[in-house]
Amino acid sequence: MNKRTCTALAAAVAAALVLGTAGCSDGRRSGGGNGKNPATANLGAVIGGTPQKGGTLTVLSNTDFTHLDPARNWVMSDMEFGTRLLYRTLVTYRAAPGTKGGELVPDLATDLGTPSDGARTWTFRLKKGIRYEDGTPVTAQDVKYNVERSFSPDLPGGADYAARYLKGAEGYRGPAEGKHLDSIRTPDDHTIVFELRKPFAEFADATVMPTFAPVPREKDTGPGYDNRPFSSGPYKIETYQRNKKLVLVRNPHWDPATDGIRKAYPDRLVMVMGLKPNQIDDRMIASQGADASAVPWYALRPESAAKVLPNAGVRERLLAESTNCTDMLQMHTGRAPFDDPRIRRAVQYALDKEVVVTASGGPAFNDVSTAYMPATLFDGKQPDTLRIPATGDVERAKRLLAEAGKPDGLSTKLTVSIGDKGRGEAIQQALGKAGIKVTIETVDPSAFYATIGDTAGRTDLVYTGWCPDYPSGSTFLPFVFDGRYIKEKGNTGNHSLFRDDATMRRMDEIAAMTDAGKAAAAWRDLDGDILAQAPAVPVLVRRWPLVVGDNIAGAYGHTSFGGQLDYASVGLKDPAKAQG
Repeated sequence: MNKRTCTALAAAVAAALVLGTAGCSDGRRSGGGNGKNPATANLGAVIGGTPQKGGTLTVLSNTDFTHLDPARNWVMSDMEFGTRLLYRTLVTYRAAPGTKGGELVPDLATDLGTPSDGARTWTFRLKKGIRYEDGTPVTAQDVKYNVERSFSPDLPGGADYAARYLKGAEGYRGPAEGKHLDSIRTPDDHTIVFELRKPFAEFADATVMPTFAPVPREKDTGPGYDNRPFSSGPYKIETYQRNKKLVLVRNPHWDPATDGIRKAYPDRLVMVMGLKPNQIDDRMIASQGADASAVPWYALRPESAAKVLPNAGVRERLLAESTNCTDMLQMHTGRAPFDDPRIRRAVQYALDKEVVVTASGGPAFNDVSTAYMPATLFDGKQPDTLRIPATGDVERAKRLLAEAGKPDGLSTKLTVSIGDKGRGEAIQQALGKAGIKVTIETVDPSAFYATIGDTAGRTDLVYTGWCPDYPSGSTFLPFVFDGRYIKEKGNTGNHSLFRDDATMRRMDEIAAMTDAGKAAAAWRDLDGDILAQAPAVPVLVRRWPLVVGDNIAGAYGHTSFGGQLDYASVGLKDPAKAQG
């Protein structure tokens, strides 16, 4: 970003956004001094009414997907797109705005699963009549096969609930050599049974993950499956040119009688990739011609906020649900200088989170984060256990550096996704004041997770985030701070490479608790304990602002998918205006 001071940027944005001086407030709230946030007027609402069937929905994107292979798909927006359009999972989330979108509902399965043996065994029965794009039936064996292939070393990046919980999964490397997991049984084509190594009352929630979608063995092409997953959903891939264009058409064998989630309003979906983010914003704001029937893939750029919020007509087309994800600055705790907790705490104190919030579009679209887990896992409000000012404490940071033998500061490198470059520059500016000189390396979003997942080759600092897969601390802290699941390649979540025996023992103790209330409280306490060791700095929780076209209907941000547009329900007001 251009290095403007907080005061200057806030003045420019505040005049346009009617937010007063909120751009330099304490950052713990959204909106302005009058308590109303102009970005959130449509929260919990559906924009455009009920869609009509037909037409072409266009998606404008600056980037390609990280992965569409369900065994590898573990990025929130990509998961939403894949599981709402291309493949079905054992269970999923209700297609509804607001809190109703958090309701777990059956998808491939007839119900939410049946636990037995103290929740060590889970049985799911599949609906009959669900077919792939070639008309062949979906079977329980296909679900088992995809879970097994998620262990394959050449298919990194996917959710690892199966690796964490399935009995006998240690050391398993997938089905390529004819080896299978005995802990997944398929007594018949419509029954699948999972045997877990320990009780897991939340296992049904985990089966929302694309890992639990079906893949027929004969269609598996290994890493190439990313380019052409075989459809069990309402659409199939007609053409896919990586980084250029994806075209989806109807799956003629999808039966809506078996699917109470997906409405499949458009005849076609066309995603155009490689566009410049500022051009996407401007086209969506203008909503002219074919763009009236388009939606953006990525969130509105912070720089475009001043073009949207003052304009009542554009605000009517604005979605801005919370991502429910915490952005973090993660430090490589396994090597110098960040193996020294004093250095890590110096970063905690040096970081001016308000500058980062401003670079992210201001408090209309962001809240300062004072804990790792988002507010939804703290009954609506994050605690502030460290009591570090949102603007940081540079002098305290300098003292910590001196105590660690770095009185003259240090130099390091930070990796950010291209879309986070402005946030990276804000971090660079803030840490520089304490003598921490940061060089920024930017990476295309489609390659970002592979880059930071290379634990040997990555930089000391990475700016990334984590979203709970469902409302439980068990889907956050263990995935971000359990050192037992760090991988050399394809590492996910624990990008601080944090390994602490006491922390891991406590995670196991909490996971074994049968009282959900006591477990929730214990996760909250553990959040503060880890924060005191400073493997990462929680920075902010973003909203996911999307401006949709004038001809779009059925649009809302899904609260369980990071605020992304729910492709299960979106369509067109007038399909005749969007043929192609």
